[in-house]
Amino acid sequence: MSDDDVFEQQAAQLGLALRDEAIQQLLAYVSLLQKWNKTHNLTAVRDEEMLSLHLLDSLAILPMLSGKRVLDVGSGGGLPGIPLAIASPEMTFTLVDSNRKKTSFLRQVVLELRLPNVLVETQRVENLPPTPVYDCIVSRAYASLLQFVTQSRHVLAKNGYWLAMKGLFPGQELTALPKDVRMLATKALQIPGLTAERHVLQLGVVHD
Repeated sequence: MSDDDVFEQQAAQLGLALRDEAIQQLLAYVSLLQKWNKTHNLTAVRDEEMLSLHLLDSLAILPMLSGKRVLDVGSGGGLPGIPLAIASPEMTFTLVDSNRKKTSFLRQVVLELRLPNVLVETQRVENLPPTPVYDCIVSRAYASLLQFVTQSRHVLAKNGYWLAMKGLFPGQELTALPKDVRMLATKALQIPGLTAERHVLQLGVVHD
């Protein structure tokens, strides 16, 4: 069975029906990640684990995405931003990271895979200008919930929300959130080929 077939089957287990073009782009992205990782240390994940630990893990939050503009905070090697952008060409994704080596890789991915809906910013998220604002702000293994929310709050649209991808459920981190920030929803993710616990939390500002 080819990588395409295996990946398509695993994506279907997540309830995702991906276009053939999207599958090819996702696999091409993994190839680029593997190639650059040998010299730039973009991720500690071994080649054979990249499909489940990177692509499928990132795509698992796709059903929770909405709006037109998405910000990926601390994108690193492009996760979850690049897989989500490939699967959702109707949305615009901005990937921000302060590591120039990593954003150079991201720009190469955008160029080679021809992703017109992806923008890359080399800076800290708290230094982003107050416009544009984003309907959804996502992060994967980025700092604490408090840091994630406070550092990016100035670019969250009025009715926007955060999606924080975590391993174990971060109960203690939730207690440290500002009083007007609430957990709107949470979901335990079941990733094909991955036994470790994975959760995604949807957070929003409660307006009086």
